Amino acid sequence: MHPFRWLGTASLLALSPVALAHTGAHPVGGFVSGFTHPFLGTDHLLAMIAVGLWAVAVSPRRRVWLLPLAFMAVMGLGGWLGAAGIPLAYTETAIAASVVLLGLLVAGKVRLSQFTAVSLVSLFALFHGHAHGAEIGADAELWAYAAGFITATGLLHLTGAILGGWLLAKPAWYRGCGLVMGATGLALLTQTL
Repeated sequence: MHPFRWLGTASLLALSPVALAHTGAHPVGGFVSGFTHPFLGTDHLLAMIAVGLWAVAVSPRRRVWLLPLAFMAVMGLGGWLGAAGIPLAYTETAIAASVVLLGLLVAGKVRLSQFTAVSLVSLFALFHGHAHGAEIGADAELWAYAAGFITATGLLHLTGAILGGWLLAKPAWYRGCGLVMGATGLALLTQTL
């Protein structure tokens, strides 16, 4: 399927009630719950794949894992803040905005300084992690849940990096994926406002 055809499908998915992973409709507990959480919402799924896509296009080969590792580390911090009950304003809006911005960064193959790219990805990760952590129950296994969502995030980053490596040889497809992600993020953003 041509990447631009994904736009309609992605937009419909984004507008569905399960597009955001933070519905409170699924149990939040141990490793399995944490592992499945990033796959349950379009917002997390796209943002985490986009980090891998973008890293492959803009990072030197030996530093391609810097952006995903920064995302996972800061997401863990954000998760801890959320689980501790420390509020973070506009979390859902920031998560949706991260999908828009990451999509645009991918579509434009935007090159930023390594410091700026890591800082930006880390800011996004803080909000994604906070949302994960804020959903965990008081009786849940915090460390097992965190290990699950960080493992799943790593796999999604890896998926994005592999996909990005393949799509770089097809620039229109690579940019098309970014545009679809950005458009889907925009649809998600309208749900949060």
